[in-house]
Amino acid sequence: MSLAAKLAQGITQLGITLPPQTQQRLLDYLALLQKWNKVYNLTAVREAPKMVSHHLLDCLAVVSHVSAATILDVGSGAGLPGIPLALALPRTQVTLLDSGHKKAAFLRQAAIELELANVEVVCERLEVWKPSRRFELVISRALSDLPEFATLAGHLVAPGGELAAMKGVYPHEELAQLPAGYRLKRVVPLTIPGVRGARHLALIERT
Repeated sequence: MSLAAKLAQGITQLGITLPPQTQQRLLDYLALLQKWNKVYNLTAVREAPKMVSHHLLDCLAVVSHVSAATILDVGSGAGLPGIPLALALPRTQVTLLDSGHKKAAFLRQAAIELELANVEVVCERLEVWKPSRRFELVISRALSDLPEFATLAGHLVAPGGELAAMKGVYPHEELAQLPAGYRLKRVVPLTIPGVRGARHLALIERT
């Protein structure tokens, strides 16, 4: 099965709809990631078919469960989940935050080559970054455990907004240790085509 067919089939299985040109741009992003990965080691997943399932579809699985005008992707790394979300949600302003200069360089180049007008890249450490505005959704795929995520990134959430953490198994222990001022809104179980093992999206709000 071609990468395009694998992606299209996975998107259908996720129950979302993306126009053909968006699906092509997702594959263009993957090609760019593979190219830069040879030099910058942005991701341990190197096989293109696995990248479709473990990167693109894994990130796109949250699209149905988030609705925000502004999204901050904390510890964006190779642009996951921020770039797939920016492509899938073109009306949403997405900020990619990463402290690594090489990763930020890749993110900036990806935003240029993919013509992502709704993406901003910030190279800064989370604990010292002081943006002029807060975000409706602050999401992370691989930053840290939930208590640390809330402590480090909670101040960046706009009133009425949410923290969203992409996790593997249901994070029982982490949820029990959330700091004061935060509470679980819900945990959404995710089924990712081509990915074995549990996946969950934890949505947390400030009280």
